[in-house]
Amino acid sequence: MTLRPPVEPMLAQAAETIPPTGMLREVAYEQKLDGHRGLLFTPPAPGEQVLVQTRRGSLIQDRFPDLVAAAIEQLPHGLVLDGELLVWDPEEGRLSFEALQRRAAARACGASALAARTPAYFIVFDLLQADGAELLTLPYRERRRRLEVLFAARGLSAPWTLCPMTTDLAKAKEWLESWTDVSGVEGILIKSMNQRYLPNHRGWTKIRRRDTTEAIIGGITGTLNRPQLLILGRHDDTGRLRTVGRTTPLRPDQARQVAERLTAASPDHPWTGARFSAAWGSRDDLDVVLVDPGLVAEISADTAVDHGGVHRHPLRFRRLRLDVTAQDAPLFGTGPHRAAG
Repeated sequence: MTLRPPVEPMLAQAAETIPPTGMLREVAYEQKLDGHRGLLFTPPAPGEQVLVQTRRGSLIQDRFPDLVAAAIEQLPHGLVLDGELLVWDPEEGRLSFEALQRRAAARACGASALAARTPAYFIVFDLLQADGAELLTLPYRERRRRLEVLFAARGLSAPWTLCPMTTDLAKAKEWLESWTDVSGVEGILIKSMNQRYLPNHRGWTKIRRRDTTEAIIGGITGTLNRPQLLILGRHDDTGRLRTVGRTTPLRPDQARQVAERLTAASPDHPWTGARFSAAWGSRDDLDVVLVDPGLVAEISADTAVDHGGVHRHPLRFRRLRLDVTAQDAPLFGTGPHRAAG
């Protein structure tokens, strides 16, 4: 049976840490890249169209003409690859999620110009079809073996990259602890070597690296007596308080801890009149109560931070840092690592 879009990709469930060794049997660890999930379909015969599908089933090959051209030139017919779309910004010298967003949203007429400025890459981690025959029922170890053979036999290079994989737990821990400092790498995926590919099933495990850091509480949702979320910021190098993100909902004990220290904002609060998105990239606004920006929160943050220093995923409140002033908190854009004493 030949696969045709839309194909629902297999998914991962989040975990905080790598499971204990006794719970792991014949697993593989892959680097988790911070991009857009994509499936790439090469046509069964010459002259037909290469297709690129998003996680939710949309076809976006017209936004990535550079990948389409490379697929026609380098890949065999009847192939379906699962992987991550990434974009390189040569001016910044790094992978850029913002540039990827621009490319994914571009009109076809402007796609070629964007491709020339910010080329796309496809990090491949699974092979769902080869020579027109679907491989979903094969175990991961065999799909991975065939994927490695494909890369070696074709001598594939940029824009195609074989996702790094290991079965060595020590190596996986090294990736999680140090490689996540590398642009574009945000954690690891854990996959059973014997598992078949299950569309729309959360059969893999994803672990994002999280770092402890500090930020200033500039606003809340809820009330001063019962805060629900914290709106956090940091000063930039001019002294301006810039928003860096929001937390997940506070637990009751955390809400009480914060409420005891909150003070209503003065009329000259730096965020007066500002609007706050409910989530990164969302058009929905939060109903925010501004507070005196003197309290510093210790937070847990993953590595998904846009170029401006704003966290794309909610932050986790750990505790108040009453020993740290707002002036001691890390500056805007300095990243997720701890900077205060």
